[in-house]
Amino acid sequence: MKQKVVVIGAGIIGTSVAYFLSKKDVNVVLVDSKDIAAGTSGACDKAIMLQSKKLGPALELAVQSAALYKELEQQLQQNLEYRQGGGLILIDNEQDLKGLQQVVEKQNSIGLNVKILTGDEVRKKNPHLSDKILAASWCEEDAEINPMRTAFAFAKAAHKNNAILQLKCEVLNLITKNNKILGVQTTHGEIRADSVVICSGVWSNNILKTIQLEVPIFPRKGIILVTEKLPKIIDCNILSGSYIMAKLQKEQNPLPYGIGLAISQTLSGTLLIGGSREFVGFDESIKTEIIHEIAKQAIHAFPCLENIHLIRSFAGFRPYTPDNMPILGEIPSVQGLYIAAGHEGDGVALAPITGKLMAELIIDQKVEFDLSPFSIERFSQSSVS
Repeated sequence: MKQKVVVIGAGIIGTSVAYFLSKKDVNVVLVDSKDIAAGTSGACDKAIMLQSKKLGPALELAVQSAALYKELEQQLQQNLEYRQGGGLILIDNEQDLKGLQQVVEKQNSIGLNVKILTGDEVRKKNPHLSDKILAASWCEEDAEINPMRTAFAFAKAAHKNNAILQLKCEVLNLITKNNKILGVQTTHGEIRADSVVICSGVWSNNILKTIQLEVPIFPRKGIILVTEKLPKIIDCNILSGSYIMAKLQKEQNPLPYGIGLAISQTLSGTLLIGGSREFVGFDESIKTEIIHEIAKQAIHAFPCLENIHLIRSFAGFRPYTPDNMPILGEIPSVQGLYIAAGHEGDGVALAPITGKLMAELIIDQKVEFDLSPFSIERFSQSSVS
């Protein structure tokens, strides 16, 4: 009899896990209380940045994921708007430049092709950039993807492989007996399963708390501005040094609202301009002050944007963990219960490798990549117990 696996959460991580599971000899049920990409995956940008990843296991994971992305459109037979156009991290002061030089040296030592460009060299790549930009790091391997298209493509391919999609179906609680998973109770009834994978991002603890468990995943709100359609201004993903600083800091200060620049241009011509990072629970409100601060960052780097129109802004919740790395693997106290969550702003970049490795772990019980750095057990004080 085939194994049955329930995947909770239909964002880009959950749909990837469901897809890679569906390629194996297993029955898959993908469950979400709303719709595909209705949460964090529908409120983010499109970057697959390697040079912004934390050195060590997180970067190694990202490199493997980037390799999978190169074949993904062909594999899924869908246009994902994938493009390997490279990426820039902008620097506007000497102190940040020294820090960047050290990081780039380490990145090159492990084989990542990153180089530092002078301000003039950067402006040759993009003449719209401000004279205030002192330098930038450039990585040809950085790429971009449409996260919503990708999540829908994963779900469609999984469904084609006989996975069942249970959308607008909320998981009320996990069903366990003798520390073993038996399935889930949903608003549409009970679904029995041999394994359950929680891919619910910032909402993972809502499910785990039904069996008195908890993981250190917290919502970190980010705001993105969307402009009117513009002629081609940007042809790669661009971050600022302050964006990387904000990503790694644990408190709001010294960067109020965690403001830093992340900017890219969609195929339709609109700019996606981020961003901010705040720990405010699930408060979706958007402060005018934050919109102004993000806009100031964009104009600082691209003076030509001063008089363009913003058409909207939106907020999303990144699933943050204390060490900026996702939690991947089996939850030790409950046999058959797995988690793939906590990717924060790296969910888009890490989606394919997360799905592949989780499918291998659950079905084959062995993975070539060392997942121990991503185990829940690394959080000794706050781990699931």
